[in-house]
Amino acid sequence: AVWRNTRPGDPLGRGVKVRIGIAPGADSGDSFADIVGRLDELGVDSMWLPELVSSPGPDPIVGLAYAAARTRRLKLGTGVSVLPGRNPVLFAKQLATLARLAPGRILPAVGLGPAQPTDRGAFPLPPGPHGTGARGEVLEEALVLLRRLLTEPSVTFRGRYFTLDEVSIGTLPTKPLDIWLGGAAPTALRRIGRLGDGWLASLVTPSDAAEGIATITAAADAAGRMIDPEHYGLSIAVALDGGIPPALAAAVRRRRPDADPAALVPVGWDALRRRIEDYIAVGVSKFVVRPATSLPAWNEFIDQFATELLPIET
Repeated sequence: AVWRNTRPGDPLGRGVKVRIGIAPGADSGDSFADIVGRLDELGVDSMWLPELVSSPGPDPIVGLAYAAARTRRLKLGTGVSVLPGRNPVLFAKQLATLARLAPGRILPAVGLGPAQPTDRGAFPLPPGPHGTGARGEVLEEALVLLRRLLTEPSVTFRGRYFTLDEVSIGTLPTKPLDIWLGGAAPTALRRIGRLGDGWLASLVTPSDAAEGIATITAAADAAGRMIDPEHYGLSIAVALDGGIPPALAAAVRRRRPDADPAALVPVGWDALRRRIEDYIAVGVSKFVVRPATSLPAWNEFIDQFATELLPIET
């Protein structure tokens, strides 16, 4: 099967592990406890919580802390947390605490801005030397600072946007956390190569993913780094009954006016499996699946997910 192939260009000459997790949507708040229990019971690889401040869904850090206490196997990711406008010291402390609660199971992914424009005001950018900071510059500085806080017992830092004097977050993770980044613009891809540990893409076609991996790899090579071939992922919505909802199709067109929504949002489990195989063929091996619409019953979706997709994992 195609998903057992070695990734093209894999310098280690080895196959990658295909893993598929779930992202509970904005309407999962009332069902969240049941969702967590069912995912762990079925042996689903991972659960990812998006940053949706104004939705009924759980806050990512609080939700992952709850899930960490309720489960023993389920990996727990932020998909993605907004870093610019967030205090990197407090965020590092939260991640380190989660890593102690659930060793080896915390998967932080960060991004440039919230998915919902109405949430942008919740993440005010710090002032810089010439006024309010530029979001990309703040992200990069915060990312460097976050990594130092998670790996050094005490951090002194002088940057354009952050200044710290001998700041500690206490006990550090036993193993450094891999920090993945979202985004698909050329600048974002090069940033991943220079500063990130992995890519969690969204709304990209398989050909886009192949080009993105090549751009990230080239940037990493230029920076004297290497991104693990296992660390290329995709967040993807699946539409079920009734096809792609008009609101979602319109949102996809706003973000990707050059692409047909049907090329980015598969309709039905068969189409999703075929699309996953297409992504695996170009080097993507980690997937986060979410429903394209609100669900009346999450257990039914989770059970179908397990039946249809878990056999693909390697």
